[in-house]
Amino acid sequence: MTWMVYGANGYTGRLIAELAVERGERPVLAGRSREKVEPVAAALGLEHRAFDLSRAREHLEDVDAVVHCAGPFSQTSAAMVDACLGARTHYLDITGEIDVFEFVASRDADAREAGIVLLPGAGFDVVPTDCVAAILKNALPTATHLDLAFVVGGGASAGTTKTSVEAAAVGGRIRVNGELRSVRIGHRRRTAHFRSGQREVGSIPWGDVSTAYRSTGIPNITTFTTVPGLLGQLQQVFAPVLRTSFVQNLAMTVAGKVKGPDERKRANTRAEVYGEAWDAQKRVECALTTPNPYSLTADSVLRAVGKVGGAAPGAHTPSSAFGADFVRELDGVVVSEVRFT
Repeated sequence: MTWMVYGANGYTGRLIAELAVERGERPVLAGRSREKVEPVAAALGLEHRAFDLSRAREHLEDVDAVVHCAGPFSQTSAAMVDACLGARTHYLDITGEIDVFEFVASRDADAREAGIVLLPGAGFDVVPTDCVAAILKNALPTATHLDLAFVVGGGASAGTTKTSVEAAAVGGRIRVNGELRSVRIGHRRRTAHFRSGQREVGSIPWGDVSTAYRSTGIPNITTFTTVPGLLGQLQQVFAPVLRTSFVQNLAMTVAGKVKGPDERKRANTRAEVYGEAWDAQKRVECALTTPNPYSLTADSVLRAVGKVGGAAPGAHTPSSAFGADFVRELDGVVVSEVRFT
């Protein structure tokens, strides 16, 4: 199987490439800038290519699958998806952006016709939360509501920070009766029962308001993390300013200088996920812990690449492609037993 990492010179793309080599894989490394991609490929002894997304299709004709790591995905995913459809190449990415998930889902019929899989969110965004959602749905098929919460340690990469800058200008998103709705960040607060103990969390826009709905059909979904109560009020006040091109460009420049966690920090930090689903009569919950999100992302992407050819053609979430237990296959993940409350 020939596969490619596009955006291999970025923080997460490089981690994926390095782990691939450790596991005996030989991906093609690619990106827009030869000057940035070539040194990464040379250090790992891998083939490399440099091309703009407008020319992606011609470079994918001999590639079975591409892992797209060049964000922000709101600006890059459409071109890569189109190229993959034209070249009949499986598409995977590491996005967490709600609108990107919605866009990719809209290309389901095209993917089935082309005989390929479109799988956004093949990393921490959103493998653990999506699989928890599917585990809960399997335990309570009549569920009408779903809350998903997570906490992470270790810091963010430049790409993640740029995505957060975009999200801050938009505000919160939730799923209500099957429809996406805009709310302020932190509009709901609750207690999440993580494996390490209880934490107070506030609502945020996270990819699962798109993906978990498609994985489970549960019509009411809210996602949470640790959010100071004041943040939602500040976001509501300053969102108009954050949306201006000047402030966005300035923030993106600053975000581009952010360094992701080093190897030691990744080895010593982790993430936790908690989910609760309910209907009119019953409630069920599940929690899990994972390694550092970037370490999990590299692992889950590599495993997804190995499995993607066996999934049914079409647009998928991680659990719809590989099942609810996919997260249990990943290194260092511990899943608690499902519990009815």
